[in-house]
Amino acid sequence: MAEDKDVKLFAEFAPVTTAEWDAVINVDLKGADYDKKLVWKPLEGFSVRPYYRAEDLKKLNHLQYLPGQFPYVRSNNTNSNAWLVRQEILVEDVKAANAKALDVLMKGVDSLGFVFNSCKELTAAELDTLLEGICVSAIEVNFVCCCKSRNLAKLFIEKMKKAGVNLADVRGSINYSPLSSLSLNGEWCSDEAAAFANTKEMIEAAATLPNFKVLSVDGSIFHNSGATSVQELAFALSMGNEYLAKLTDLGACATMVTKAIRFNFSVSSNYFMEIAKFRAARMLWAEIVKSYGVAENDAKMSIHAETSKWNQTIYDPYVNMLRGTTEAMSATIAGVDSLTVVPFDAAYRQPTEFSDRIARNAQLLLKEEAHFDLVVDPSAGSYYIETLTDSIAKAAWELFKQAEEKGGYVAAFTAGFVQETIKATAQKRDMNIATRRDILLGTNQYPNFTEVAEAEVTLEAITRAEAKKGAVAESLAPYRGAMAFEALRFKTDKSGKEPKAFMLTIGALAMRRARAQFACNFFACAGLRTIDHNGYASVEEGVKAALEAKADVVVICSSDDEYTTYAPEAYEMLKGKAIFVVAGAPACEEELKAKGITNFISVKSNVLETLKGYQAELGI
Repeated sequence: MAEDKDVKLFAEFAPVTTAEWDAVINVDLKGADYDKKLVWKPLEGFSVRPYYRAEDLKKLNHLQYLPGQFPYVRSNNTNSNAWLVRQEILVEDVKAANAKALDVLMKGVDSLGFVFNSCKELTAAELDTLLEGICVSAIEVNFVCCCKSRNLAKLFIEKMKKAGVNLADVRGSINYSPLSSLSLNGEWCSDEAAAFANTKEMIEAAATLPNFKVLSVDGSIFHNSGATSVQELAFALSMGNEYLAKLTDLGACATMVTKAIRFNFSVSSNYFMEIAKFRAARMLWAEIVKSYGVAENDAKMSIHAETSKWNQTIYDPYVNMLRGTTEAMSATIAGVDSLTVVPFDAAYRQPTEFSDRIARNAQLLLKEEAHFDLVVDPSAGSYYIETLTDSIAKAAWELFKQAEEKGGYVAAFTAGFVQETIKATAQKRDMNIATRRDILLGTNQYPNFTEVAEAEVTLEAITRAEAKKGAVAESLAPYRGAMAFEALRFKTDKSGKEPKAFMLTIGALAMRRARAQFACNFFACAGLRTIDHNGYASVEEGVKAALEAKADVVVICSSDDEYTTYAPEAYEMLKGKAIFVVAGAPACEEELKAKGITNFISVKSNVLETLKGYQAELGI
C-alpha cells in the first residue's frame, strides 16, 4: 500500500488541553498545593514546571534560528557536533610533560592543556623542549598559567613563525586573564591601567594567529565558588564585556578582541540546566558583541568546558567518574568546542595514569560509541530544554544588567556585588547539603560504611580556603561542596578511635528496617561503624547486645506508636552508658523529652551539625 505522507497519526483522538491535564493532576494531588508540590524552584531564581507542551514554545523568540546562524543559540557549526578532547598536563619538568603529551596524543587526545602552577617564566629553550615532536598544526595547544604569562605568548608566537607553520592552522589558547586574577586574589597583578594596556598589546601581537585565543574569560571560578548556572553565565558575560569596553576605549579593534577571547565554563551535574546554559551563553554573547559593531559572522563564542570540581568528592571518589560522565554529556550535547573531564581523583592527588585514562575514555565513548559528535544540537525542539534556555538567558541577562548598572565587572567586584551574590548562593547550597536536600552520593548520603580516607588525603585537601583580603576587594573563595562532610569523617578516621553506632531494632518490621537503614546511613557519614540487626524480641535483649558490642551510640529503630513504651524502657536500661538516639520524629517526641530523651534524628535534621554534636560528645 502506498504511504500517505499527509496522514496524521492519532487524528481520531481528541487533543487534550493543558487545563484538562492540570485538572487530572489536581485530582491526584488531593487538595495539595500544585506549585509547592510540583513546581521546582531552583537556586537559579526561576520556576520550572513539571511538564511543558508545544504551546509553551510559542512564547520563545530563539526557535527561528538554525545551527550556525546568528546568534548561535543552537551551535557555531552547521554540519557536525565535533569537539576537541582535551587533557591537562601539569608542567613541573618540561621534558617529562613533553613525554606525557606525546603519549596521550596517541590515545585519542587532540587538545593539550599545559598547566603551570608557578609564575616562573618559561624560556625559549624550555618551550622548545615542551613542544618537541608535537605537530602543533594538527592539534590544539593550550597554556594554563598565571597572569604574568604575556612573555609565554610572545615566545609561542615567535616559535610558530620561526617553525614556518601555517599560522592559520595554529589552534589553542593562553588563559591570560587579569580579571580572573583580580577575582581570585582581590588585587591586580600590577595595576588596573597596566593590566588592560598589557592585554591590548598581547591581543594585537597575537593577531597573526587568527585561531589562537590569548584572553580568557573564566566562568569556572564563579561555579567553583558556589555560583548557580545563571550567576556563572552572567558574571562571565560581564567579565567579557569589561574586556571589550576597556580595550576598545584604548583603541583596540572590537572584532580583534572578540576573536581573541575564549570562555571557560564548568559543567555541573544539573544535566538539562547545563545544556541550556551553554545554548543561552552563545546567544547572549553574540548579542553583546554585535552591539560593538562586530559582524555577525565574528560573534561566535569560543567555549572550553571542564567538568565540575565543586561536585567532586574525596570519599567514595569513584562516584566522580559518574559525575564527570554525565557532565560531559551535558557539555557535548550543548555543542562546546573543547572539553576536559577532570580525573576522579584530582581533588586529593595528582591524577594517576589510570584516572587520566578513565577521564579521556569518558569523552571517547561519547564520540566513538554514542556518536554525540554527529548530530548538531540534538536537544533542539525539546519543550523542556528550549524553555530552560529561555529562562536561563533571561535570568542571566537581568543579573548581567545589574552588574553593568554598577559600572561593569570591575566596579561590581570592587563594590563586593559579585562576591556577595555568589556567597549568598553558596550558603544556601551548603545548607542544602547539610540537610540532604541536595545529595552528594557517598558523602552526605549512602556512604561506603567501611571506607577510610586514602593515604594521599591531607587536611589541606578537605579544608575550605578563606577569601583573601586583597588591596582592591575580598576575593572569591573556590571550594568543593563536600568539604564539610569530608572534614567530619576525616576527623573520625584520624582520631585513633573506632566509635560504634548500634541499631536497636524492635517492633513493626517495615518501620524498624526503614529507620535502621536511615540511621546507618546517617552515622556512617561521620565515619562511625554501624552495627545493624534484623530485630530483637525485647528491649532487654537489644540493650544487652548493645552493651556487649561496646556501642558508643544506641539508636532505637521502631514505629512511632511503639516508641511510647520501647524508647523510655531502653533509655532506662542503658543508664547513660551510651548516647541514646531515637530514629524519627514521633508524635510522642515531647513526651519522650520529658523523660530525659533528647536525641532524635529524622529527614528534617541538619545532618552535618547533628553529627558534629555527636562527635563532640564522643570526644572526637
